[in-house]
Amino acid sequence: MTRPAVHTGSAHRLGAADPHQEGPPDLRLVLPALAAWGAAALALSAPPPWAGVAVLACLAAAVLLLVPLLVRAVRLGSWRGAGNRIAAAAVLLCAAAGAGAGGLRGADLYRGPVPETARQYGRLTAELTVTSDPRRTRPQVWGDRLTRTAVVLEAEVVRVTTTDGETVATRAPVLVIVRPGAAAGQWIRLLPSTRLTLAARSEPPLEGESRFAAVLKARDSGPPRITGPPTAVQRTAGELRAGLRRATDGLAPDARALLPGLVVGDTSRIGPELHDAFRATDLTHLLAVSGSNLTIVLFLLIGPPGTALRAERGGLAPRLGISLRTTALLGGALTLAFVVVCRPDPSVLRAAACGLITLLAIGTGRRRSLLPALAAAVLLLVLWDPWLARTYGFLLSVLATAALLTLAPRWSAALRRRGMPGRLAEAVAAAAAAQAVCAPVVVVFAAQVSLVAVPCNLLAEPAVAAATVLGFASLAMAPVAMPAAEVLAWCAGLPAGWIAAVARTGAGLPGAQAEWPGGWRGALLLAVITVVGVLVARRLVRNPWPAAGCALLLVLAVLRPPQVTRFVTGWPPPGWSFAMCDVGQGDATVLAAGDGSAVVVDAGPDPGLTDRCLRELGVTSVPLLVLTHFHADHVAGLPGAIRGRSVGAVQTTTLDEPRDQAEFVHRTAAAAGVPVIRAGQGERRRTGRLTWQVLWPDPGPGPSPGTASGEPNDASVTLLVRTAEGLSLLLLGDLEPPAQQGLIRAHPALPPVDVLKVAHHGSAYQHSALLAGVRPRLALISAGRDNPYGHPAPRTIAALRSQGALVLRTDRDGAIAVTGAGADLRAVASGPRSPRAP
Repeated sequence: MTRPAVHTGSAHRLGAADPHQEGPPDLRLVLPALAAWGAAALALSAPPPWAGVAVLACLAAAVLLLVPLLVRAVRLGSWRGAGNRIAAAAVLLCAAAGAGAGGLRGADLYRGPVPETARQYGRLTAELTVTSDPRRTRPQVWGDRLTRTAVVLEAEVVRVTTTDGETVATRAPVLVIVRPGAAAGQWIRLLPSTRLTLAARSEPPLEGESRFAAVLKARDSGPPRITGPPTAVQRTAGELRAGLRRATDGLAPDARALLPGLVVGDTSRIGPELHDAFRATDLTHLLAVSGSNLTIVLFLLIGPPGTALRAERGGLAPRLGISLRTTALLGGALTLAFVVVCRPDPSVLRAAACGLITLLAIGTGRRRSLLPALAAAVLLLVLWDPWLARTYGFLLSVLATAALLTLAPRWSAALRRRGMPGRLAEAVAAAAAAQAVCAPVVVVFAAQVSLVAVPCNLLAEPAVAAATVLGFASLAMAPVAMPAAEVLAWCAGLPAGWIAAVARTGAGLPGAQAEWPGGWRGALLLAVITVVGVLVARRLVRNPWPAAGCALLLVLAVLRPPQVTRFVTGWPPPGWSFAMCDVGQGDATVLAAGDGSAVVVDAGPDPGLTDRCLRELGVTSVPLLVLTHFHADHVAGLPGAIRGRSVGAVQTTTLDEPRDQAEFVHRTAAAAGVPVIRAGQGERRRTGRLTWQVLWPDPGPGPSPGTASGEPNDASVTLLVRTAEGLSLLLLGDLEPPAQQGLIRAHPALPPVDVLKVAHHGSAYQHSALLAGVRPRLALISAGRDNPYGHPAPRTIAALRSQGALVLRTDRDGAIAVTGAGADLRAVASGPRSPRAP
């Protein structure tokens, strides 16, 4: 007899049309899959003898379990009561298989000439096969400079030529780093399976790159020396992907960058800002090849779950008169085409396996068969490529799939019982279940929790299917008729643009991300809190008032209205006039001009940290943004300072060095429509409650008098600022002693000040006469925690304190705000929150 719960849990108003009652989930393959997974992960880093020992031990234990059963079965002719022993033996055998596969793959990291040369930091000439798509690295701020971009690709060395001319055949996975200069385009266009000859320096892999036997850094920046073309499959995939990129060339920037990523995982056009927005909203799963891509296409072919085996089955197949058997063959063909287009590397095969699991759901409508299918997929993939066992992407994929198969249906039914519409309940339950199980893993390496992940996923989800289907149609049409492909790409660009807008809007909310302890301890803490939260939520939903109160608290945590934030945290203090942001090893300071308006001096090294600081301070308008000089720790965060704010002008120093960073400032300002002007000695300005004078440097293209020739630090824009309340501030940028001496000579009557922004992060190189002359009451230092430069220097702090100054520093005190003037002058610290300096 059909139970009422089946009809109640149905999304249809008349109840379930086919109320099949499934039994409990089949977990028999789960333990063997987990055993193979864990054994492979451990064996990869185990020295060669120990992996073999583990295999033999597992096999011996399995034999000890099975032999008595065989003897008993022969005697009594029955296997009754042997289930537990057989299950234990299966676990041991799968563990042996995982350990063997991991040991064999891990042995490539220890044997042969490649790891031996890497341990000696030697040079070699290697013939290798490309195994991944080349990608450009993101420039990083290192000290006062941006690191150069490089092309990175994964490969497998198949032959090595030693220094004495001997050729040795080998097998070793390596990471190749090339700084190609003008030849970058040729390296980026390389396809997997291409064979190269490379002369490189070999180094041991860094932490986090343990799956490589070595890191090969090319000795020259010329074009790649190709010795063998890619396979026909990879050429076909490359042509299709290139066709999709051409079809999207005319789209809006976000849609142009995002659509290839949504369809085939091609993220080469996605810039740092858009990528950070997707990461802040936990939408990055849309940028990687996912089983959902395949599922959407299969859904169009077969229809909704539970109908494929019935006469009223949905999808395009029955409308086109395609039989069930042919439909299954077409589904397999689509899966094969998906693998070809998206490249048959491990991540794509994992996605195909997850897609086939969903195909099983669409075909049968029975979730009971899905967990064994997921376990079988995990088992086979781990044995095929043991390195998957140690990748976060694989772990997140499996966890998300398992959550959708186990938690999501129960949560969806619970929401429907409480009156939520069926479709909405399924979407909310799926997003919440995936977030609940994946968030503890994400904090291991991100040390942050997204508070907007569930709503952003709900808002983006309706557009994913349209963008994916139209994107695949454009990809298929590109080799045949490019104009038609461009029309399809334009149509796909509309939902892709919506997804990008959701990501940018969600990431722009003040409380989009909450800091959380990183590592596995932080993951365990979040997992415990999640479990407790789910248990509490089950009780809260029965009473609307507590539930509404919790929802209001979450909204306030995300929106962070300044009045509420100030009341709860005390930051920023009311009436602040000057603030030093906590941006790590760099400078970003803010002068309040009134009514959400402020003059910003320097933008720090990280756009996200600068943007967060300005949001917390309530700054919406920047009449002038001063960049004291062009070192990366002062200008790399410029996009974050401009983001979402009206900026009148960007003012810079007169020395355009380093040139690449000066060009970055001009490009960023031009893209935002903000003019760039130069500061000149003696210049006076006023805005709101602020007046200031430029003390340094002299105008002109060359270095100012008294500076070291061409030294960017000594060309720092130096400001003497006064507020309407009578507060005086001296902002020194990164002036070194030669320029500090020149400043005293140019301004011998420089008066004492209330607040000194200490030069160059409090380094030891300070001119004592300048510190003694200005006699600050407050000395503020911007420095990153555990920075490698020793900033601030103890002797600089001692010198400031000997002048009677109160010294505060962002590496220990966090962001610092100055309030009051005269006898009421005080500094308020928020507490350190910035990441450790590199």
